Amino acid sequence: MSKRVSWTVAVPVFSVVALALSWGEELGPVPALLVAVFLIGAVLAAVNHAEVVAHRVGEPFGSLVLATAVTTIELALIVALMASGGHEASTLARDTVFAALMITTNGIVGLSLLLGSHRYGVTVFHAEGTGAALATLTTLATLSLALPTFTTTQGGQEFSPAQLAFAAVASLGLYLLFVFTQNVRHRDFFLPVTQKGQKSFFEDESHAEPPSTAATLRSVGLLLVALVAVVGLAEEESPTIEHLVSAAGFPQSFVGVVIAALVLLPETLAAARAARQGRIQTSLNLAYGSALASIGLTIPAIALASIWFGGPLLLGLGATQLVLFALTVVISVLTVVPGRATRLQGEVHLVLLAAYVFLSVVP
Repeated sequence: MSKRVSWTVAVPVFSVVALALSWGEELGPVPALLVAVFLIGAVLAAVNHAEVVAHRVGEPFGSLVLATAVTTIELALIVALMASGGHEASTLARDTVFAALMITTNGIVGLSLLLGSHRYGVTVFHAEGTGAALATLTTLATLSLALPTFTTTQGGQEFSPAQLAFAAVASLGLYLLFVFTQNVRHRDFFLPVTQKGQKSFFEDESHAEPPSTAATLRSVGLLLVALVAVVGLAEEESPTIEHLVSAAGFPQSFVGVVIAALVLLPETLAAARAARQGRIQTSLNLAYGSALASIGLTIPAIALASIWFGGPLLLGLGATQLVLFALTVVISVLTVVPGRATRLQGEVHLVLLAAYVFLSVVP
């Protein structure tokens, strides 16, 4: 009797078929809806297979695999929408990266702390590792998103070519330094911490055996297939996303929020699951790792892509965004430094995310 085919196997295959059938076609409402379903399915499948690979290699390497997969998807969506042109494309990278920053540092972190504290009362984690991630993230975000607002060579929230090149190299360099610190130099700072009243992490029954080599290799192949589907379907779906945002009467910058929310949904689910199992450090690794990859990898790639796209590339944050960024940094420091947090900290972060989403709709 044949085994049932898992959705994680079927969805990437059917998504590629959907891509082949829709490529180059002008999509009506129903085809666009079907493409969106396959796009979301491909995103979920891609991160699911990334999780399998991550489980095989273990923490904190696993968080790196997930963050890289998510950032690849995010970058594909950004490039696809930038390629469609229009004056809104000049701020798309900034809006998407900043949305990812707010969703990870406030949404994923807040939800993880809320779920963890609901079960364990006070959540504990490594302040050394999480603090290092927050410090690196703050530096990256300031260099890439805050400084362009105040530089005077180009003006208008835009880096000059030399400044953009420096920001791209610095972002990539800082990200690689963090990855080395996280996975080699001080790996122990990013390993899960046993919560009060919880079994040892290695005794917890939720810590299943890692997948076999064959299963891991299969997931690597299906991950590549899913990413190809995401890249292609995103390009096909990009006009529909922009049209829906305009039809809803939202600012065009809200497209960045939609992209970030879409690609970070599986990451959010993974972090929430880890938090419920008491692996708060894993949740924080996922949150800050995704934000770091979003800036450290996306900004250099967009800097290169802007050479071919032409036109301005506005990276500088507006006044409202700067206030929210500064407040997020302050609150995050107060959350991370003690190495322990309660439900209140999680709720404060979630309120900050709600403020960001509301002000994105009503600027």
